[in-house]
Amino acid sequence: MHTYYTYILASYSRRLYVGVTRDLQRRVERHKQGTASSFTREYAIKYLVYFETFRYVDQAIQREKQLKGLLRSKKLALIESVNPDYVDLAVP
Repeated sequence: MHTYYTYILASYSRRLYVGVTRDLQRRVERHKQGTASSFTREYAIKYLVYFETFRYVDQAIQREKQLKGLLRSKKLALIESVNPDYVDLAVP
């Protein structure tokens, strides 16, 4: 059985990126290295500030689409509800 993740990355200036993956640690590392997405590389979006776990990939994809459809203010409120200081959750 696999675990799937829907995640939000942020830049220092709070520019956001929403994604989905099966290997969160590896995917975030690729974002940090600048090899995962030209958008995240261009805007230095590399801090994992929010994630959710799912048992099935279709659930994770559905949630990703839902999050991408939210207003920026709603995304920020969601992040701040669990991570008000925007701590990088990928740092051990």
